[in-house]
Parts: sequence; C-alpha cells; structure tokens
Amino acid sequence: MTRRPLLSLLAAPALLLSAPIETAHANDDLSTALVRAAPDADLGMLTLAVRSLQCAERLHPEDAPRRLTVIDYSLPSTKPRMWVFDLKTRKLVLAEHVAHGQGSGDNMTRQFSNKPNSHQSSIGMFRTSETYVGKNGYSLRLDGLEPGFNDRARERAIVMHGASYVSDATIQQLGRLGRSWGCPAVSKDIARRLIDDIKGGQYLFAYYPDPDWLKHSRLFSCPADDKHSQQRVAHESRTAPSRGSEDAS
Repeated sequence: MTRRPLLSLLAAPALLLSAPIETAHANDDLSTALVRAAPDADLGMLTLAVRSLQCAERLHPEDAPRRLTVIDYSLPSTKPRMWVFDLKTRKLVLAEHVAHGQGSGDNMTRQFSNKPNSHQSSIGMFRTSETYVGKNGYSLRLDGLEPGFNDRARERAIVMHGASYVSDATIQQLGRLGRSWGCPAVSKDIARRLIDDIKGGQYLFAYYPDPDWLKHSRLFSCPADDKHSQQRVAHESRTAPSRGSEDAS
C-alpha cells in the first residue's frame, strides 16, 4: 500500500469538502506552512491534524495552544516520525524518534487499541495535561479526545516519558526502536525539555491510516456553528478523573 496517495487522495479532500470555505482555506494555509517547516511530514496527514486541532480548540475554548505535536505511526520506528510545531510562528521546534506499543507491531505499526492491557498505541487527538514523576521518570499525562479511539488513555496510563530503548544504539542492535506498553516514549536525552514544552493544554495528534478512525473521528467534521453538536462531542470527550493508574509503559 502506498501511504501518501491513500491519505492525500482518499481522506483529506473528502473531509475538506465538508468544511466551510473559509475554514478550509485556513486549514490549507496552516497545513502548507507546517509541511514547509517539516518537508518530511505528509501534507495529507498534516491537513487532518490541523482540521482536528481546530475542532478541538472550539471544544476547549479555554485553551490557547502554542504547540502541536504530530506523530505519524505509518512510518517505521527507525525514522524520525514525531514533529513539534510552534503554532504562532508556524515553525518546526523538534523532529524526533518516538516508540509505539509492543502490541502494535515491530518496526512498523499494524494495529491500535483503546483497551487496557492491550499494550497497543492509540491514534487520534490528545490534549496534554499535568506532569508527574513515576517509574519511568518525568512523565506527561495525556487525555484522549476521541471516544472509542483514545478516550481511555488516562485510565490506561498512556503518557509521554523518556526511555533508554529510544536510541540509535537500539536501532543498530534490533533494527528498530524498543517498544512501550502503548506510550509514545521518546529519547531520555530530550524527554524533560520536550515534556516541559508541550505540557498543560497543548495538543498531540497521532496518525495512522485506519479506515474506521478516518471515517468516524468526530474531530474531522466538527460543526462550526452547531453549538448542540459541539456540546455533545465535548461531553463525550470528557476524560476520566485526574489521577490514573500508572501502567508499566
């Protein structure tokens, strides 16, 4: 399967056609700026990320996000597949490797889950929350905003943390990164700096061309003027209590 044509020709145009014209143009402008900042990132994926971000912002107007983190789980773990963007300057802040869950595949991801104990990664839009120090060191809690796809992230203790298995040495030894229990684990060298930069009401978008998610994600078709629909989506996107059990991630 060719990754770029599937995403660019199938998913993004159909979603953009359903958007108001002015919103679609805004999406195009930001998506184009982000892909210019990160030419290795797929334009179709970034278009979906921006569409999802703008819906999430309407559902959480109390936020004023400075950062958008994007993960492309359709790429192998041996490639840098996580990008952090400054939304004000539309510049790239960071491009790094990120691990996926051991239940999702080896070097390439194949499947995703929202279920506890699956040890699989979850896809969709997350809102970053508070930091804490646990068995994986300095970590960042993530709240999934997509019912059925990632809204059990806090319950599953899907967090961002540093890991020694996210390294060039591991790639040389195994031919891939090490794997987490579902967390987007990053290099210990950048973990604290990254977490401090994206904590507290920023957004993280995890992509994979999963047909069910592409068809049913409510953040891809957020009604711009339908307040009742926005309230319903916001209600269904509410997360678990502020403390979650800490998984071995």
